[in-house]
Amino acid sequence: MSHDDVTADRPDASARSRRENALRREDLANAAADREAREAQELIDEFIAQAERAGIKPEPLRMHLSGGGTARTDKFGWYIKVNQTVAIGSDGGYYILTMPGGLKERLSGVALVASQPSLQVSRGGRDGESGDLSDFLTRRLRHGDGGKE
Repeated sequence: MSHDDVTADRPDASARSRRENALRREDLANAAADREAREAQELIDEFIAQAERAGIKPEPLRMHLSGGGTARTDKFGWYIKVNQTVAIGSDGGYYILTMPGGLKERLSGVALVASQPSLQVSRGGRDGESGDLSDFLTRRLRHGDGGKE
């Protein structure tokens, strides 16, 4: 084997090693996100049980549209952020209530799809209102049926 053959194999091995490391990091990150989502879902399920015991009724959820205004949705739940952009659905879903849209969505409404819950609300968000999910849920329960913070 010549020197050229050895050096030609190294870039492939190095690239393969980098790919394997990247895949391993991605697998670890996905596993951590799944664990966090399970923990967050437990908090959400407990929140719903406590809200029901306290007689705090879910309300129709509305989607905030980037084109201005809001649109009705097909879900009921409890807003957990003051600006009503994150809610817990009565179905146990975690809903981010902002999306591109305008007149069409305002007229026809929006079918909500739950997001993967996180232990941090609005992680990396720009609205200045982020923090632990448990704190948001506790604050919402404290406000009772007075609801909107």
